[in-house]
Amino acid sequence: MSPRNPQPAPEQDPRIEVVEKTTPFKGYFQIDLYRLRHRKFDGGWTEEMTREIFERGHAAAVLLYDPARDTVVLIEQFRPGAYAAGMEPWLIEIVAGIIEPGESPEDVVRREAVEEAGCTVGALHPIGRYLATPGGSSETLTVFCGRTDSRNAGGIHGLDHEHEDIRVLPLSRAEALERLARGEITNLTAVAALQWLALNHTELMRIWK
Repeated sequence: MSPRNPQPAPEQDPRIEVVEKTTPFKGYFQIDLYRLRHRKFDGGWTEEMTREIFERGHAAAVLLYDPARDTVVLIEQFRPGAYAAGMEPWLIEIVAGIIEPGESPEDVVRREAVEEAGCTVGALHPIGRYLATPGGSSETLTVFCGRTDSRNAGGIHGLDHEHEDIRVLPLSRAEALERLARGEITNLTAVAALQWLALNHTELMRIWK
């Protein structure tokens, strides 16, 4: 089975010399093995190094926000990586999903908002495109703020065949930021999106007036 969204070969960069690239594992995801060296800041070259890169495709995420009620719609679900790290494994997050072939990031967040939170997204405002774990993965994450109606938000959502058990958490913007300040939100995408909202709320309201 191929990865969900295999990455195209990177364009040749004169500052980087790829000696060899192989793929020792290819399943639902894949791992590529690079032997390479790169230019140093002093103009020289590093010694040859070997690095494994986890290829899992690209993702998109959306912070659901209801400006009429000043409410964000967050979600909570179990994450095995958090469990393996010795942290609280039920994480408060924002809606997100992998970009499948032929989809745009906007397509993904609109689809995932319905699947994971039962919410319809109206206007989308871009927050940014970020590298999730650049030391060992090529994954990027495109993040939006999405306008929604939170009046009926709540309950349990997710797809059974993807083993999803997702609780929807509508919170006032103030309460969400208080939870963030108390360290209760540890998913970095959610942290970045909520901090963005705190910094840009006035401008967002001007745009969505």
